[in-house]
Amino acid sequence: MSSITDEAGEPARGTLWREGDTMVEEPLKGKMRGTSRPESVSTRLQRIAKLSREAPEMVWTTLAHHIDFDLLKEAYRLTRKDGAVGVDGQTAKEYGENLEGNLRDLLNRFKSGEYKAPPVRRTYVPKGDGKRTRPIGIPTFEDKVLQRAVAMVLNAVYEQDFLDCSYGFRPGRSAHDALEGLWKDTMRMGGGHVLELDIKKCFDVLDHGHLRSFLDKRVRDGVIRKAIDKWLKAGVLEAETISHPETGTPQGGVVSPILMNIYLHEVLDKWFLQDVKPCLRKEAYLKRYADDAVVVFYSKEDAERVMEVLPKRFGRFGLSLHPDKTRLVKFTRPGCDNNREGRPDSFDFLGFTHYWAKSRKGNWIVKRKTAKDRFSRGLKRIGQWCRTHRHWPVSEQHRVLSLKLRGHAQYYYIRGNSSVVGRFYHEARKIWRKWLNRRSQRSRMIWERFTRLRKRYPFPAPKLALS
Repeated sequence: MSSITDEAGEPARGTLWREGDTMVEEPLKGKMRGTSRPESVSTRLQRIAKLSREAPEMVWTTLAHHIDFDLLKEAYRLTRKDGAVGVDGQTAKEYGENLEGNLRDLLNRFKSGEYKAPPVRRTYVPKGDGKRTRPIGIPTFEDKVLQRAVAMVLNAVYEQDFLDCSYGFRPGRSAHDALEGLWKDTMRMGGGHVLELDIKKCFDVLDHGHLRSFLDKRVRDGVIRKAIDKWLKAGVLEAETISHPETGTPQGGVVSPILMNIYLHEVLDKWFLQDVKPCLRKEAYLKRYADDAVVVFYSKEDAERVMEVLPKRFGRFGLSLHPDKTRLVKFTRPGCDNNREGRPDSFDFLGFTHYWAKSRKGNWIVKRKTAKDRFSRGLKRIGQWCRTHRHWPVSEQHRVLSLKLRGHAQYYYIRGNSSVVGRFYHEARKIWRKWLNRRSQRSRMIWERFTRLRKRYPFPAPKLALS
């Protein structure tokens, strides 16, 4: 692919994604409607955003002065209080008992450079197949607060640079927005050839040297950059042994998503827009949510050329594509001019399988349904919970299961997926009955009795998340 360079173009521009977790914040443009942030904090972030938008080439050398007691207090308010404790064993409740004193001490240590980033406590949770585990990092609560404050300032700067193709962990954007944008563009184009990208362990292998060079283009404030370097070098505590990975972003860190977005903005987003698209013969577009991405091409030839150069591009920046999960899929609309190779395939993105089907009016449209692995994973989690808590009072089981089902529907109940969500509810009821029937040695929960119980404890009807 001679005409498409893999060089990083100079300025020309949530797995963290979890189903049901869209992390929507107010965008830093114009007035911030509905925000509960203090006026001084909001105004300060708006000023940073305005200057960054008006001067896209400007390098910020002084930003840390924007992080004061009020911004730290707002960061504390936005930080989850029910998370697991870090290496210091301090809970959010304990930290909040002397909130003002703790925040002022944190601010002084941050500004003076005396803040020491504690190592991240590592634990493991089962992956979707139940056979493997995924490492999870747990920072201390105080570290989360400071990381959130720094992330708020970085977001104000970089939100003006990020491209429309990026959706993950950005203010005012969600996984549903990415799905809707993908659906509209695919329908408008009549489908095409979809390149599914799977970056291997993206958060774990980000090269620190490249990340620093990307940050140099926009943020060179010494205090903030020193704090970021401390988080990158903080290390991981596992079984009383501290290791110091040479690559990757802070495990479980609040600042990790913005650092990853900065990295992939330079490596993928800007490169695709500035270097790749001008060289293509036909239309193409990119949709990225955190480290999950798809590229849709009208031309198969264009798709093959880009697929050939992508490993070289990612390899230059210390990233690699999963050989089995990265694939090119024919997704042309049945019956259209560019569909000459038979029936189109389907592809998965953000937990949904995308496929062509006919509407009620007989027209070909792109439909989305819950991906098989997400469907089975969700039911498996419900089964594990029901088994562990089968001796709880029925009313309490119903309350928790209602919350779980509501969370599932809030993400997966989109247009065209109602039948699959309904089937998920049906299977969840069957699982609940199964474990209610095993509360004692004698089977008592016959279907007739369970039907009466369902009428007394009905699950909430799912509400459409994306019309």
